[in-house]
Amino acid sequence: MFDFVSFIPRAVVQGIPLLFGATGETLTEKSGNLNLGIPGVMYVGAISGVIGAFFYEQSADGALHAFPAIAIPLLCCLLGSLLMGLIYCFLTVSLRANQNVTGLAMATFGVGFGNFFGGSLIRLTGSEVPSIALSATSAYFSKSLPFASDLGWFGTIFLSYGFMAYLAVVLALAASFLLRRTRTGLHLRAVGESPATADAAGISTTRYKYGATCVGSMIAGLGGLYYVMDYASGVWSNNAFGDRGWLAIALVIFTIWRPNVGVLASILFGGLYILYLYIPTGTNLAIKELYKMLPYIVTIIVLIIVSARNQKENQPPESLGLAYFREER
Repeated sequence: MFDFVSFIPRAVVQGIPLLFGATGETLTEKSGNLNLGIPGVMYVGAISGVIGAFFYEQSADGALHAFPAIAIPLLCCLLGSLLMGLIYCFLTVSLRANQNVTGLAMATFGVGFGNFFGGSLIRLTGSEVPSIALSATSAYFSKSLPFASDLGWFGTIFLSYGFMAYLAVVLALAASFLLRRTRTGLHLRAVGESPATADAAGISTTRYKYGATCVGSMIAGLGGLYYVMDYASGVWSNNAFGDRGWLAIALVIFTIWRPNVGVLASILFGGLYILYLYIPTGTNLAIKELYKMLPYIVTIIVLIIVSARNQKENQPPESLGLAYFREER
């Protein structure tokens, strides 16, 4: 029989990086900015946190304390991903560069940035294997509630995760509340739908685009940090992140730009991503690769259904991907 008690926790930890990335990208896209550089942002967030954790472990000489062990990687991750968001905004909002080209360039830049500094840290350690192990710091990130193991299947499914998994859910619900229930969210959606109209109404389009994109980038960067510190148990290897950044962008479309829906959708995507491990495929590697395509296939199906129904509330912001020229108002 299918082992759901084992499958669901693994699907959750696979989906949490996607949830961080999708929540951040949804906020960004609601402002009208299409940031295809999310994979690079997540990569930079991950390596920035790794750099902070690495130097803290070196300076502490094994005597780590909980607060700095968590705060330093988090702060470094947020600063690194914030810088990526600022660069994107400067190019696309201030200089009005093409958003698609800028995003793809930043995705490539972010991976190169992470591999360069990751490789540099590996050489500093003198390791014989191409990876860094930050297990002492990772222990604080992956620590679950102490009584989770005493609650049987309930504790395994709902309480066996590190604090960043619950942070991802809280941020997704908070983003949904912000977009739907606050004046700030109303202004942000107005900027994404029609920046000319919002500008005429006295709403600062530049401020909202910068704010949403930078905050979204920081949230997405946390997904990279979670992957390294919790999912990968503190082990950094160059090019080990896979296609999770692109899956996060696909998740935005799948959830129809609704962060609250992303909580369950990320678990679904995470489950589809590892489904091949639970379905007998023998030694046929081609079949396993086909199973890995399932999240993208499901996204395409959802996109077709949404496009066919053509409902206004299920469509992306009208100005998504378009630079705003005030002179054209």
